[in-house]
Amino acid sequence: MSDVVTASLTRIEALAASALRASKVSAANAKAVAHSIVAAERDGQQIVGLSYVPTYCDHASCGKVDGNAQPELRKLSAAAVRVDARTGFAHPALSLGLPSLAAAARSHGIAVLVVGNSYACGSLGYFVETLADQGLVALMVANASPSIAPSGGKIPFFGTNPLAFAAPRTGRPPLVVDQSSSVVAKVAVIDAHRRGVPLPSGWALDGDGQPTTDADAAMAGSLCAIGDYKGVSLALLVDVLAGGLSGSNFSFEASSFGDCEGGPPRTAQTVIAMDPGLLAGAAFAARVDTLCEAMQREPHVTLPGDRRLAARERHRKEVEVPSDLWALLQHYAEYGSAPASRSPA
Repeated sequence: MSDVVTASLTRIEALAASALRASKVSAANAKAVAHSIVAAERDGQQIVGLSYVPTYCDHASCGKVDGNAQPELRKLSAAAVRVDARTGFAHPALSLGLPSLAAAARSHGIAVLVVGNSYACGSLGYFVETLADQGLVALMVANASPSIAPSGGKIPFFGTNPLAFAAPRTGRPPLVVDQSSSVVAKVAVIDAHRRGVPLPSGWALDGDGQPTTDADAAMAGSLCAIGDYKGVSLALLVDVLAGGLSGSNFSFEASSFGDCEGGPPRTAQTVIAMDPGLLAGAAFAARVDTLCEAMQREPHVTLPGDRRLAARERHRKEVEVPSDLWALLQHYAEYGSAPASRSPA
């Protein structure tokens, strides 16, 4: 049997949605999540693509996330929007809030959306690119359950706490930067732990705060922050802007994204959108082009997102998925749970 299944993007989206529906997720919520999953697979971001669907399914089944939640939107002012995710998936909550955010930014130059009582949202770049495609500049942060120990500490306190921004360009896809406060996303360590493979050096610390390449030891320890204490400061900033501004949990208060213990994490996302046409004039996108082109005058310099866009071009029609992952998702789609041989997240 082949080690991979070659599938169209439409087929991938359908399988993800079916697995979620079978795991106590409403049709509308499953559609919102599955759409982001197929975008991740298309862009070569498999770690937040189909490989994350079993965790989504497990968490919906055990109540870590409410798959039937209906998010509620409130306009707090002319330029501030809040969505209560009601312990449901972040994707439908963000989908509900982004149109109001975009409209407010175009009217006032800048606007903010906070999504509270939420859950993991996968790739932040997926959401900011949506706004940049509409001609807006977007900045997004999201806090997560504890993974990073503070400077001098051993116990995880901050989440991987990613941030992303996007800016429109002329005649080409937006410039998108999407990164975590940690050297690597926690899902990469979880994946290595499940597969029983070592980690690259510099990714993680063990329970004693010492560097480790052992995925088991890393699961009991913490992730390395980017730039040491500077990454910790970045994680702190994200925690304040996401958990703080939304009135949701800070990272240290959130239950783990990696298991079924502790109930909903109640984390948050904050998105700021700016209208560059109002703030900087019609030449903004061309100025971004100038910046990017100047950066690439030196040979071999790449822009953030170049690999993602190259993968998008390769995967316009179909993507290769590991056959064991495809079979696992088919099992979820049929039974709504993991096989007996696999422990749920």
